[in-house]
Amino acid sequence: MMGKIGPIGRKGAVCDCGKYRKVVGQLDINVARLKSSISFVKNVLAGIRETEEKYYYIVQEEKSYKEALTHCRIRDGILAMPKDEAANTVISDYISQSGLFRVFIGVNDMEKEGQFMYADRTPLQSYSNWKEGEPQDLSGQEDCVEMLSTGKWNDTECHLTMYFVCEFPKRRE
Repeated sequence: MMGKIGPIGRKGAVCDCGKYRKVVGQLDINVARLKSSISFVKNVLAGIRETEEKYYYIVQEEKSYKEALTHCRIRDGILAMPKDEAANTVISDYISQSGLFRVFIGVNDMEKEGQFMYADRTPLQSYSNWKEGEPQDLSGQEDCVEMLSTGKWNDTECHLTMYFVCEFPKRRE
């Protein structure tokens, strides 16, 4: 048995669905970013190297030098900067053990030809590990640096795409 029918309610508002579409669109973007970050974390857990001060991770996605810089930075890192022989050895062993031949590192002379700087904008100081005859920049386009599996450095063109090594500081609590 049904009860009495109640009074007629107020007329409803017209849906302003545009703002909801925008919110849903932003959520889709955030989900895609999270998926990318989760993939990155999974890969990191699969293989990472470390020193007392830093973690190193080879990103096995081919990117140009500038794309590699951005990739590391949005993850709170920077392209690897081997500032001493110990760091250079850790990175080169990592490259070799990964079966790779070369990767971008955080060294370039994009601002001033012949004046190589680290990705953190500090100049090369007492350490470098150039391959014999390098840097040579015969084409005038070799402003970025790759590390070979031997640990030697070679200047190369920045637009080329290759794997790269990100460096992350260890957090001190």
